[in-house]
Amino acid sequence: MRDLREALRRVRALFEEEGYTVGGVRGLLGPVAGGALARDEIVPAVRATRGGSPLEILTRLFWLQVPVDASAVDAGDLLAAGLVERSGGEVRALLHVEPLESVSGDGHAGYAVSDLKVRPGSGTVPADDHVVGAGGASGNLARLVVHKPVDNVLDLGTGCGVQAVHLHDRSRPGRITATDVNCRALELAAMSFELSGMDGVELLEGSLLEPVRGRRFDLIVSNPPFVVAPSGDRRFTYRESGMPGDDFCRRLVGAAPEMLEDGGYCQLLANWLHIDGVPWEERVGAWVDGCDAWIVQRDVQDPAEYAELWLRDSCEAGTPEYRARYDAWLDHFERQRVTGVGFGWITLRRSERPAVRIEELRQPVEQPVGSYVESVLDGFGNAEKFSTGCGQVLRAAPGLVQEQVGAPGAEDPERIVLRQTEKLGRAAGVGTVEAALAGVCDGSLPLDRLLDAIAQLTGRDAAQVRAHAGTVLPELIADGFFEVP
Repeated sequence: MRDLREALRRVRALFEEEGYTVGGVRGLLGPVAGGALARDEIVPAVRATRGGSPLEILTRLFWLQVPVDASAVDAGDLLAAGLVERSGGEVRALLHVEPLESVSGDGHAGYAVSDLKVRPGSGTVPADDHVVGAGGASGNLARLVVHKPVDNVLDLGTGCGVQAVHLHDRSRPGRITATDVNCRALELAAMSFELSGMDGVELLEGSLLEPVRGRRFDLIVSNPPFVVAPSGDRRFTYRESGMPGDDFCRRLVGAAPEMLEDGGYCQLLANWLHIDGVPWEERVGAWVDGCDAWIVQRDVQDPAEYAELWLRDSCEAGTPEYRARYDAWLDHFERQRVTGVGFGWITLRRSERPAVRIEELRQPVEQPVGSYVESVLDGFGNAEKFSTGCGQVLRAAPGLVQEQVGAPGAEDPERIVLRQTEKLGRAAGVGTVEAALAGVCDGSLPLDRLLDAIAQLTGRDAAQVRAHAGTVLPELIADGFFEVP
């Protein structure tokens, strides 16, 4: 084990010396090949890495999974680390090693070691214990996680360790615990951590929260096995828990309060079922207890789309079993009265007076969400406590713009819209009172004085203006148009 760690440390030094980082590879490939690679098309990238430089060789081996001539690379440390093999005068990667960029996009975060990618059309289906690398879902979760420093972290279902790598600069040294039911995932995560220069990560094997039962954390993150598959179907541990329906996510959300420190966060990606006759908001909302919650649905797929997505994910499209497995998936959904499957994110914060928000957001949002997720949760609580009296102060959120719609030359607009150019990009139709307030409140004057001034300028009764503000402002605060300083 010590020899392996030493070899991995030497490989890390090689990667850093040759610039095997996201920025280095991006600069090497250029925009065309880099854009194609983002779509998982490797031909332009293979063409762009024919020069034989050390960075081109590393990119071919570990990102593109293309063998290189054995005479072109000093493979000693790579062999000792178990990352490559020699075969027929060539050196081939045994594992996929991908550099990770920080969620803010301003630097190198570390490396993720995973099994080789199984590409569509290869005729190969992943092994049951296949360990996937960094992808769109893991990137979404990394950008969602709160940016505040934390004392101790649990990465539940760590896989190849992506989330822990992103979090090691925000947590105390030696205070990250990573769990997985797949022992192979823990082995590859340990390699990811060594290549990323991380010491003291605790690795525990087990399902859900069992390995850490009785402990509490400041932050729990999870990209869990949330895929809803037919019971008794073949199980890929990286995506399916073996539990019925969306039970894994339900149980994790329900257990979060007992596993979190006061004010601690649990953030996860999730799928949830849309059941005929039951609003999805009610189903998922019932999972929450003892925490502030922000549950966001980003997409919904019908049963057929969902089955097709995950059969493509496991490269089963085109195999002899494809039609039977597709049929089994649809049978399963029909028996459960499933009309669709939602995908989104869940953020929980342990709280004595929980505020819960369940919504659908389809529009693009400012990234990383984690840089402002704390203020989003604060807004929900502030909205519930809001009052226009008692010296309350408000300020308009940064980045608001006002749009007016009406006939040309008309004295008054037919409609006024406040639109966020930052964060969640919401838009809200408002009245003249809210629009006027957005233009003048900066947190320096009490709200009641501002409302009285608006009433005087518009010729309205002051009591009516205050009553109107008391009705509409809580929702605008919850939506992030106004903030309580």
